[in-house]
Amino acid sequence: MPAIQSYFIEPIWEQFCALLPEREVNHPLVCHCSRVPDQVVFEKLVQVLVFGCAYWRIADESCSDATLRRRRDEWIALGVMDALRELVLEAYDRIIGLKLADVAVDGCITKAPCGGEKAGRSPVDRGKQGIKRSTAVDARGIPIGTLTAPANRHDSPLLTETLDAMTETLGELPEQVSVHLDRGYDSKATRERLEERGLLAEIAQKGKPAPLMTTKRWVVERTSSWQAKLAHKKLSWYRKAQAGD
Repeated sequence: MPAIQSYFIEPIWEQFCALLPEREVNHPLVCHCSRVPDQVVFEKLVQVLVFGCAYWRIADESCSDATLRRRRDEWIALGVMDALRELVLEAYDRIIGLKLADVAVDGCITKAPCGGEKAGRSPVDRGKQGIKRSTAVDARGIPIGTLTAPANRHDSPLLTETLDAMTETLGELPEQVSVHLDRGYDSKATRERLEERGLLAEIAQKGKPAPLMTTKRWVVERTSSWQAKLAHKKLSWYRKAQAGD
């Protein structure tokens, strides 16, 4: 069964294909080790994103997991992935509409067993390697800005960079945008940062109850939970592969 129906994926592929530069073949034996078609790789990368599983689980006789990783890195280096993200977000805004009157921001810690330049000691996992993902979402929970940092970074100082990532993607924001935050952001510095940007602060206060479902923060919690679930599934597949299962 396809990850996404063809009437969704085909228009996206057509836009993505238009972004790819023309590839020159300089090998003396043109027919030697024919290249896997870009569309095959693209559709399999979409499956990886939708299912959250490891590359080797998606790989088959038409395309290996090594090819998926190489082509992914190639497209990222060319800036094609960033361009596609902007196109898809713009299309969503045009067809469905981003709800930007209310924006929610929060951080989420995930494991990073393989380390990496963004990994750091996790305060909630006995000092093991982890990363913190600070995400901004619209009122429906659509991610509009994300920042990755070491797991031991506090949420509040990451707010400015997360908002920068959001405005870099969206451009100028509408007037009277309310930013909804949990009590971890309850400080004078946070309110000053938001005021400098012309944003309204809706922050849960320390020492006072703030039920999640009665506020407009729950959408970012839902999005972070979904992202963490995908990351956990990829980590589970990785561990099974290491164990030879």
